[in-house]
Amino acid sequence: MIIVLKPHSSPDVVAHVLERIEALGLTPHLSQGVARTIIGVIGDEDKLQVEPLQAIPGVEQVVPILKPFKLASREFHPEDSVFDVKGVRIGGGHLAMIAGPCAIEGEDLLYETAVKVRDAGANILRGGAFKPRTSPYSFQGLGEEGLRILRRVGDALHMPVVTEVMDPRQVELVAKYADMFQIGARNMQNFDLLKEVGKVRLPVLIKRGMSATVKDLLMSAEYILAQGNREVILCERGIRTFEDSTRNTLDLSIVPNVKGLSHLPIIVDPSHATGRPELIPAMARAAVAAGADGVHVEVHTCPEKALSDGPQALLPEQYARLTAELRRLAELMGATIDVCEGVSV
Repeated sequence: MIIVLKPHSSPDVVAHVLERIEALGLTPHLSQGVARTIIGVIGDEDKLQVEPLQAIPGVEQVVPILKPFKLASREFHPEDSVFDVKGVRIGGGHLAMIAGPCAIEGEDLLYETAVKVRDAGANILRGGAFKPRTSPYSFQGLGEEGLRILRRVGDALHMPVVTEVMDPRQVELVAKYADMFQIGARNMQNFDLLKEVGKVRLPVLIKRGMSATVKDLLMSAEYILAQGNREVILCERGIRTFEDSTRNTLDLSIVPNVKGLSHLPIIVDPSHATGRPELIPAMARAAVAAGADGVHVEVHTCPEKALSDGPQALLPEQYARLTAELRRLAELMGATIDVCEGVSV
């Protein structure tokens, strides 16, 4: 349930309501706007009596939230959330342009790719140090050495970096190097991992599972939010259907669907969704046109030599053409793309 306070409520009123909620053994989550304060209540709502809370001076309304995802819901936070990842804004009309190779294969290759995607307009660098692969014999990533490389390249080019964390035991290590966690599709419902990243004050990009519903995705986000980490970005990367001409089926309806249900930003990954480079530009444009808060694209200077997912990577020159198109489309949509320090596009 949410408690809506009267406009411009004093700090004493807010503190009193928080005290009453905690006295009932429930957990309050405060959301303060310019003129309005909303308090989300998490726990056994059977313990909470509406009438006494409505009688507290300063309380305007007490509203039950029927959706199971409470902190992720529009009722709790009516405005779009906007998160800052080391100077790059995501959400509320600010588009994340996330690009880089699937896996970190070496410092020279990552640096070469990063320079090209940054100059093309990417504002967040991606690269996997730990790779969840279907086959145990496939390249599994460089581990901590990969994280060190990612951090050095990001710092050199003034780009925030995002990388995947696969296990609760990796959270502390990855947090030392990354500016944003990525939770992959296979780990979307790894609830112990979600709880651990929820305890760290670092933005989390969570990808939709291959067979997950929209509700499933929002409930996974709720695990992170309930631990106190409010900076969660959702990602559509395609779902598994009977169609086999693409790697997955890109569900673009999730973008307006989620925006009606939740305040959290949502981006789209057309690389994993299609698995076909020739389809990525069209799907990226469609994602932005649908209202997505960014796109997540794999780029490699020599896809045929890539150690992971080379067939779905764009070449840097292809990515440059795509970002130019997305920039023009963003202007038509009234959206903006933050650029990295020292870059003019």
